[in-house]
Amino acid sequence: MGKTSKTTLVVLAFFAIYVIWGSTYMLNKMAVMEIPPFMLAGYRFVTAGILILIIAKILGIPIAITKKQLRNAVLAGFLFLSFGNGVVVWALRFVDSGFAALEISAQPLVVLILMRLLQGKKIQPMSVVGVVLGIIGIYLLVSQKEIITKEGTITGIVVIFLAMVSWAYGSLFVGKADLPSNYFVNTGYQMLTGGILLALISLGLGEDWSSPLEWSGKVQLSVVLLVLFGSIVAFTSFNYLLKSVSPEKVATSTYVNPIVALALGWYFLEEQITTQSIIAAVILLTGVYFINTKKTLAIFERFKR
Repeated sequence: MGKTSKTTLVVLAFFAIYVIWGSTYMLNKMAVMEIPPFMLAGYRFVTAGILILIIAKILGIPIAITKKQLRNAVLAGFLFLSFGNGVVVWALRFVDSGFAALEISAQPLVVLILMRLLQGKKIQPMSVVGVVLGIIGIYLLVSQKEIITKEGTITGIVVIFLAMVSWAYGSLFVGKADLPSNYFVNTGYQMLTGGILLALISLGLGEDWSSPLEWSGKVQLSVVLLVLFGSIVAFTSFNYLLKSVSPEKVATSTYVNPIVALALGWYFLEEQITTQSIIAAVILLTGVYFINTKKTLAIFERFKR
């Protein structure tokens, strides 16, 4: 693959994880208000995984993998989807979609800290500033009385944070794990195994299962969009980027995701955007910017000299 072609793929993949994933918060919120969360996520990822593997077969892409690759795919599917996504969908019953996206925008901070703890990578001075700003932003976000006094909100905040840690660890794991070399096949196995685990969790929790034919048109459309774009297109792009660029760069999708989620939640779901949430978003995203921008690090190095 030529350098220009690879650059184009990287740009398109970033667009997918930036914009498409930003819209999934609203789509999940619309669906989860009518159907059980783990059933919803299970349907979504099992369907997407099966479709991906069928498409791969049609395109003549080998889908056979080793036992080790299958084990790694199951673990990645759990970290990203069964836990990393499933509990977020569950939490959307208690928090606004835009709020959830803003909280998850702290993921680069978690990635940075995990890279330090697990890989021994040094945290740059500007990144330390970013971490401090991120902590301040998160505090401002979750300390709003009009939000935390709502029933179930604190539980939702906590489980979203745990899901964020799971997703961040998964990003580091996938970056070095032995997984299928084809990004499409890799995504298919993660979707399928993660979706099966979600279905088992749903059944274990006693959720009421129903046929998609019984869902409202709004929910059906939401799930179709989640499967085709939120799962197949965006998640394949995500796996491609994890092998092409560094994990902390992939985590910069959180710059755009909350903005898209806030705008869509406000417009379509009439979610309230408070002044404190806006201030928290500015501070938090500024912190994420400090963590990831090479330009800021270069400026700091020149100032030091």
